[in-house]
Amino acid sequence: MYPINLEGKKGIIFGVANQRSIAWAIAQTLHQAGAELAFTYQGPRLKEGVARLVQPWGDAPLMECDVTQDGHISRVFEELRERFGSLSFVVHSVAFADREEMAGNFYDTSRQGFHTAMEVSAYSLIPIAKHASDLMASGGSIITLTFTMQLVYPGYNIMGTAKAALEQEVRHLAAELGPRGVRVNALSSGPLDTLAARGLHRFVDLKHIHAERAPLKRNITHEEVAAAALFLLSDMASGITGAILPVDGGYHIMGV
Repeated sequence: MYPINLEGKKGIIFGVANQRSIAWAIAQTLHQAGAELAFTYQGPRLKEGVARLVQPWGDAPLMECDVTQDGHISRVFEELRERFGSLSFVVHSVAFADREEMAGNFYDTSRQGFHTAMEVSAYSLIPIAKHASDLMASGGSIITLTFTMQLVYPGYNIMGTAKAALEQEVRHLAAELGPRGVRVNALSSGPLDTLAARGLHRFVDLKHIHAERAPLKRNITHEEVAAAALFLLSDMASGITGAILPVDGGYHIMGV
């Protein structure tokens, strides 16, 4: 059991795709801390895998949610209201861009590719935060996942733009939801081996450069990101909102 106790807390995790997902590492840490969790899956293709992961935890709610569909999002929170009554936290770990948009020149980004990446990776946080906050009468915490967007990463292309938008949304939502006791923060992790990372051009080079230049001289782990998520979602972070917390071995401070 982690020293942070989340017993009595109820939350939902968007973005588990498989056992290598950052969202799954976070889910395991939150579960060990005593939280009651619900999960979404993107579509029928991913349902079986997510169901297999959460099966040992009993009757954890598992709901389909295509974040490009307003009806899916609203239905998820209607079911949460019925099952949980209230909500303590949300983990938003959702991102997608067409593979062809992640290679070549950024200035070749198509209009549709731009729209898809922004809608899934950035816009989706807004309606999720809106619906979630309605279930947080006693306050709560929302976190999302980003990647140091003050810098340019060749091959990250439109996803970098989407993550920059996501970070600005964190600040806007933190300002608007703060008076209701709802905190909104982001974790900015270093490169991790995930399903999404496989679509990144030169991902192996990115990991090597991070390990070489970061003050800790190594890449981070899924578990380190999950531990930071546990902190932000707990009452120990009750005074923190609108923050982008780096979990990257210190890479973000380096000029060269």
